[in-house]
Amino acid sequence: MALPFTQIHQELAALLPAALREYCVSASYARGERLFSAGEKPKYMFFISSGEVLLERMGMQGAPIVLQRARSGIISEASLRSERYHCHANVVLPSEITGVPVVKVNSALSSDPAFSNRWIAMLNREVKRLRLQCERLSLHRVDDRLMHFLETEGQQGTYPLGSGLKSLAGELGVTHEALYRCVASMEKKGTLQRDGEHLKMI
Repeated sequence: MALPFTQIHQELAALLPAALREYCVSASYARGERLFSAGEKPKYMFFISSGEVLLERMGMQGAPIVLQRARSGIISEASLRSERYHCHANVVLPSEITGVPVVKVNSALSSDPAFSNRWIAMLNREVKRLRLQCERLSLHRVDDRLMHFLETEGQQGTYPLGSGLKSLAGELGVTHEALYRCVASMEKKGTLQRDGEHLKMI
């Protein structure tokens, strides 16, 4: 069950108008909780202060497809003008998350040009992330996708595994068996190091 807390992350406070912050609802979430489900009417967008949330959709074969792995920043921004959430949001690590009411965001965007400009800048960053993801998924080899991910999403070639290789496989668009084999092969070749909590390019 989500437990309330009062902090609003500095990045979120800088994005939102002061009048909008008082309507935000912050809480701590445990692993396994769900923020929202596909098909529900959007009431909130969410800001991840810490932890990890996966946005997932069921694929045609019945396996979940990872649309986004979020460890910080806004998720579900696509719900702003949508009648329904288009995916599930599952908490996979203990997380601190703030809900921002969709109705209040829409109202502020219509009346506050400065906020609108900040919002557009945030969306531009998200577009850049999605372009990198599309580029990555166009690569055919699992090791190429993994190296691209580490180069673009990691810090100096190092990436914290968080919820593990299985969820990373979903984000790379490969089976977890294929990713396990790829990691083992790259470790054997000396091009990748796994210390249990991180993957690191060598």
